[in-house]
Amino acid sequence: MGDRLQLTSAPIARAEMLVRRSVAEVFAAFVDPDITARFWFTKGSRKPEVGTQVQWEWEMYDISIPVTVKALETNQRILIEWPGENGATTVKWLFTPRKDGTTFVSITNSGFSGGADAAVKQAIDATEGFAFVLAGLKALLEHNVRLNLVPDRFPAGLAQ
Repeated sequence: MGDRLQLTSAPIARAEMLVRRSVAEVFAAFVDPDITARFWFTKGSRKPEVGTQVQWEWEMYDISIPVTVKALETNQRILIEWPGENGATTVKWLFTPRKDGTTFVSITNSGFSGGADAAVKQAIDATEGFAFVLAGLKALLEHNVRLNLVPDRFPAGLAQ
């Protein structure tokens, strides 16, 4: 089978996308659970504030997780810690306003653990998930369309 591959650095999930809306609108979509529930999770306990913990729910999957807000800089950055498969991971959103009134959003998820194979799998899964989130956000804010990407990723009855 050949030599086993070895990691030279820890895997990081990254998803990025241009959204044709102002940075204030894009940022609000991630901090206002009423908006976020239209493209990502189904319910958020409250708006995030630094030093607080919020609860995010995906009712279609019967999942609820605690999210600790580490940093929140309006229209610039969100930093959270949340549970991963083998321990807490860190998620960072960066919002870059552009001169044409659009916003470039970058989401990174890091801190995966559990061995090299497990960490790589978690990073790949997180990249896929955040790509869905950004595509759903873009459709919602630019076209007022709910794509249902997150609930449709694992429809009831299919093996995950």
